[in-house]
Amino acid sequence: MFPDKLKKGDEIRVIAPARSLGILSKHQIEYATKVLNDMGFKVTFGKHVKTCDEFFSSSIESRIYDLHDAFCDGNVKGILTVIGGFNSNQLLKYIDYGSIRDNPKVLCGYSDITALSNAIYAKTGLVTYYGPHFSTFGMEKGNEYTIEYFKKCLMNEEEFEILPSETWSDDEWYLNQDYRHFIDNDGYTVIHEGECEGTIIGGNLCTLNLLQGTEFFPGLKDSVLFLEDDYLTNYVEWDRNLQSIIHLPGFDQVKGIVIGRFQNKSAINMDIMRKIIDSKKELDALPVICNVNFGHVSPILTVPIGGKVFINAHSKEASLKIEKRMA
Repeated sequence: MFPDKLKKGDEIRVIAPARSLGILSKHQIEYATKVLNDMGFKVTFGKHVKTCDEFFSSSIESRIYDLHDAFCDGNVKGILTVIGGFNSNQLLKYIDYGSIRDNPKVLCGYSDITALSNAIYAKTGLVTYYGPHFSTFGMEKGNEYTIEYFKKCLMNEEEFEILPSETWSDDEWYLNQDYRHFIDNDGYTVIHEGECEGTIIGGNLCTLNLLQGTEFFPGLKDSVLFLEDDYLTNYVEWDRNLQSIIHLPGFDQVKGIVIGRFQNKSAINMDIMRKIIDSKKELDALPVICNVNFGHVSPILTVPIGGKVFINAHSKEASLKIEKRMA
């Protein structure tokens, strides 16, 4: 079930299923709002979006209220999460999935929002989106690619190819918008060659693993796993978190794996990644592509959780194409 595409004039509601809007600077909020306004959207905010407790979040009840209100408000066409965090999975048992199924609309965010987006897809069949937060649009420099693919995925009906960005950055842009360091992008790294087509599930790996063994984990049949993590996950943690996914029933029906670019602080380079992937015999027959523009470095893609992707992975050339949505 695909939500209607966004169009100019639509209202986008900002909610905080994890960390609060209260942790953002006034300038970042104003700048992000202006960027979305310039794209043609009206931006509104959930009732409890600024509430901030000792966990930099708010109560389960307030977050559920804002989530339900955003889905049930007929004026709202898209929902953006403020930012990530650590506690979106607290909400899963309290969500009225019937109301979401009856009021399908765009939900977009990444990182900790992995728990929410995959659970909603698993419980309702509604395609959700792994892409920028509201806070991401507060970036003043180097955000053109992010905005381009947000529009391609959420505003256009056509299928699109995912091309590498020309540059990427791993700096703490939210601390200093004027001093930015951009690195030339060498493109994708193919660890295992092959071609496949499948349904995208995944996101932040350590958050996705919180759903294992629950009703909220999407089916693995004919899936392509999009996986990434931040610098808090080093290569030892990444190795065992990936192995945990491999041990799940149904993993033999996975068609391929796409891995997002890692932050430098994680110390996960391609030599380490190749050793990790090559050590897992269960992956021998799967195409595996790394250094794709999604995750915790910028710029980032928007991809549909529940949407279809075609992967062509070869040593000299690799391509990913998001297929035209079904009616």
